[in-house]
Amino acid sequence: MSKHEMQGNKMGIMSTGRLLLNMALPLISAMLVQALYNVVDSIYISRVSESAVTALGLAFPIQNLLIGFATGVGVGVNSLLSKSLGEADSEKANRCAGNGILLSIASFVLFLIFGLFFSKPYFAMQSSVAETVEGGADYLMICCVFSLGIFVEVLFERLLQASGRTFYSMITQGVGAVVNIVLDPILIFGWFGLPAMGMAGAAIATVIGQWIAAVLAVIFNFRFNPDVRLSLHCLKPDGALIRGILGIGVPSIIMVGIGSVMNFGMNQILQGFSETATGVFSVYFKLQSFFFMPVFGLNNATISILAFNYGARKPDRIIETLKRASIIALGIMLVGLAVFQFLPDLLLSIFHPTAEFLRMGRSALRIISVNFPVAAVCIVLGASFQALGDGIYSTITALCRQLLVLLPAAWLLSFLGDVNYVWLAFPIAEVASLLVTVLLFVRIYRRKIRPLYQK
Repeated sequence: MSKHEMQGNKMGIMSTGRLLLNMALPLISAMLVQALYNVVDSIYISRVSESAVTALGLAFPIQNLLIGFATGVGVGVNSLLSKSLGEADSEKANRCAGNGILLSIASFVLFLIFGLFFSKPYFAMQSSVAETVEGGADYLMICCVFSLGIFVEVLFERLLQASGRTFYSMITQGVGAVVNIVLDPILIFGWFGLPAMGMAGAAIATVIGQWIAAVLAVIFNFRFNPDVRLSLHCLKPDGALIRGILGIGVPSIIMVGIGSVMNFGMNQILQGFSETATGVFSVYFKLQSFFFMPVFGLNNATISILAFNYGARKPDRIIETLKRASIIALGIMLVGLAVFQFLPDLLLSIFHPTAEFLRMGRSALRIISVNFPVAAVCIVLGASFQALGDGIYSTITALCRQLLVLLPAAWLLSFLGDVNYVWLAFPIAEVASLLVTVLLFVRIYRRKIRPLYQK
């Protein structure tokens, strides 16, 4: 691809406001559908039993880590591929995609092994309730053993996003989530003559949705993505490219891993109060996804735009994109804050709560949501860390927020004897994260963005 052709890529010439909306709206739409799936999945599971809701929450750290590996490789490929397109190096972009496939397969093998041999021990060390252990182990084993679908889906969606074709990734994510939503009640409760499979049915619905989305993502890339041309020679391992992908992707994986450790630790702290507290925490995560997932969709679009314009040496477009993305993210999170503050009972009522679950959940939603606006700024500024090749900064902010501040604060507050104090750890940790994020952004601005004005 020639330099002239590359200069015609919309990420380098379209107005930043229009470009951000053009790329982000499909991703936000897809993320909203995904958030809807997360909630609907939990609604169906809540009709099985409260232990099933708890099991879903206990499975979340491993599921989150699985998706973290998939998105980590995807983020690394996305950033390097967008930068290569900005530099008009199509051959490097193709090899970057090929090496991303190799890394995705290697990651899948790790979770295949975990699913086969460690799912039940993982649950047995967290709960003594037989229903929680058996149902959760079946669910997690199925999700891990058949996880190649999510690895393929995420990587090929990132190839579409990196070249600015977010509309197609919206379709893949949307179709996968819809298939999941439709299959959930059929397989969980045994509709149309099928056996009722409970949590195992929910897991099967999940992996079928992921595989269908993966197939669509592969088809869309080969048919509608001329910026990336995959062939067998692109699958040849390239040490420099693998190191480049991992240099950006591993911090992202570690960041998600930190989140999984946080979630695991919070589950242990909350189990000290009751299984209901763990269930409330799980439901909170499902509900907050209605606002965080769209911001993450916006963030994915922002990363591609920043990386492209960094490669094209256009600092003004980098700063404009960050400003506009921050305003949009803040608006989304302010809506989320209002909903959680004024409508918590309505949100919780869809999960068939007991009186105790409702009382505890109401306080949790109102207290934790105070951090939403602060989180919006942290997420958008963090896009610059990944896009400009300093993914380690994202790791540092996640480490500060979730391990160095959140878990110790939650643990200390738990000694006050009231679970409501534990929820205060979330806004405390987010403020600490904001301070660290701003300091690191100032550093990356001075090192990488400001020098572009002088060239």
